[in-house]
Amino acid sequence: MFAALFRYLETRVDVFAPFDERETPPRGVWPFMWHHIKGVKGWMALIMLTGLGFSGIEALMYLMVGWFVDLLSTQSPQTIFRDHGWLLAGAAFLLVVVRPLIYFANHAIVDQVVVPQITNQIRWRNHVYTLGHALGYFQNDFAGRLSSRVIQAGQSIRGATIEIIDDLWYALIFVAVAIGFFGSTSLWLMLPVLVWLAAYIALLVYFVPRAKKRSEANSLGRSSTTGRIVDSYTNILTVKLFARADAERSAVRDSLTRWNAAFLNLSRLITGVSVILQTMNSLLVVATAGLSLLLWSHGSMTPGAVAATIGLVLRLVQMSGWLIHLVRGVFENIGSVQESMETIAKPHDLTDAPDAVPLVVDKGGIRFEHVRFNYGKGGGLFEGLDLAIAPGEKIGLVGPSGAGKSTLVNLLLRLYPLEGGRILIDGQDIAQVTQDSLRAQIGMVTQDNSLLHRSIGDNIAYGRIGSTEDEIARAARQASAHDFVLGLSDQDGRQGFDSRVGERGVKLSGGQRQRIAIARVLLKDAPILILDEATSALDSEVEATIQEQLSALMQGKTVIAIAHRLSTIAALDRLIVLDKGRVVDIGSHAELVARGGLYARLWSRQSGGFLAATDPEMVPA
Repeated sequence: MFAALFRYLETRVDVFAPFDERETPPRGVWPFMWHHIKGVKGWMALIMLTGLGFSGIEALMYLMVGWFVDLLSTQSPQTIFRDHGWLLAGAAFLLVVVRPLIYFANHAIVDQVVVPQITNQIRWRNHVYTLGHALGYFQNDFAGRLSSRVIQAGQSIRGATIEIIDDLWYALIFVAVAIGFFGSTSLWLMLPVLVWLAAYIALLVYFVPRAKKRSEANSLGRSSTTGRIVDSYTNILTVKLFARADAERSAVRDSLTRWNAAFLNLSRLITGVSVILQTMNSLLVVATAGLSLLLWSHGSMTPGAVAATIGLVLRLVQMSGWLIHLVRGVFENIGSVQESMETIAKPHDLTDAPDAVPLVVDKGGIRFEHVRFNYGKGGGLFEGLDLAIAPGEKIGLVGPSGAGKSTLVNLLLRLYPLEGGRILIDGQDIAQVTQDSLRAQIGMVTQDNSLLHRSIGDNIAYGRIGSTEDEIARAARQASAHDFVLGLSDQDGRQGFDSRVGERGVKLSGGQRQRIAIARVLLKDAPILILDEATSALDSEVEATIQEQLSALMQGKTVIAIAHRLSTIAALDRLIVLDKGRVVDIGSHAELVARGGLYARLWSRQSGGFLAATDPEMVPA
């Protein structure tokens, strides 16, 4: 029965429920939190309602103890069950049946419905929204920091919400009942609690902001030390090549020293406040007990009322310790929510048009019309650039570093928004088609292809999801990767296409990574192909083999190739010579060499397969 009930509760909130992925989360901590929890507001109301019932019964238990003591002192064993049997049975029913049921309802909603589901729903939605940011968003931040903000957002929003709605609500109800009981008994009896409560609030006002500040310093010390250690491990080859182990140990030691100092600073505050709180609690117990005794001696309180009063005060004292840390936790969670909000709640710089349609590529003709772009800095890399590439044409982009070759390709992929003009593929403005459909029609191999930390087969299949093992193997053969893949294994014993490549493919050599990346694009088989230094990481023998496969792959496709080794693109249909964002020459290799312009100078000055700067004013980038 319970298993079925749990399964029912655990499916009340769909972690992956559809939502508007383009809606920017609101700024401001409370609007940001409400944006993520409004879908479960009904469940939150139930948590408050069950919390009210449970905290009320908890406080009532101490009053029932007082009633029971008075009952024992005023009734005889012969008459107590006859005169008060139904009341005693009702009290027992309340404690044995009602209290556990309300407790179960509260915790089932919190633990089965809200906490796991809403935490991961927040993480999922923030992850999906973050994925929608333009490339520049990721280039301006650390991947680890972004992922940390996405993960902590779910935990912090859920934590702050539950702590306020469930835990703080419980404490407030209990305190209200206690003060009400004391006041109904004697205003003098209420005085110590009110004085204690005022001092407790003052202690919170002093403690919470200082604890928050010192906790942040402690957290910064932890993250700094972690970052320093990770940096050493990530660059372990450099550390060993330069014999810098002592320097790395010293740097980590200094970071740990600062972290330890921050931790001790926080511990001092917690110890000091804890001592003050325990002193206040002791004074409250003594003062309440003394006043209760005085009132009892004057006949103003019954023994049961004294017992209930002492019980309530002891419970308040017990709650005071965890409550002060609970309030501190709420503020820390709110601070974490604010950090996540500042990172995540930014409008997307690049979105699909409201009426965007899928791109349809029949021929592969490309036109750049009056394109203006300079990474939003004003003043132009491209100022009205025009360029037409015929369907099925193979062109090479040539020019010194900083000329705009890779930027032009990135604009074609719509990784950055244009500042003016438009780009057309088969007459369709790429700003009016969906980004996914655009990039699905373009295959690209770059100089530095990072791989996903998954199997070789998964990395190749990334080019076309749903590919068969035979198709994956065929693409690997075409990229001259099949033989070396079969000889791979990882630390868990997986071999061949099942072996993992490590983070960013670090377990493979540069040439091996390049061949896997080429296999991935071969499998994708898109009608437009972009080669950005695609064979630069390969040795000459493998490069010659790959060039044959790439030549076959280029048949019937529109191709844009970028290469510093001009010999690798000299045989293309046309070469486009760029300089500082301008097209300065167009023609075949022979035509450009014969003209004696920039291309001819670049050709003549090649050394070791790379371009030398041709003019003093050219700024490498």
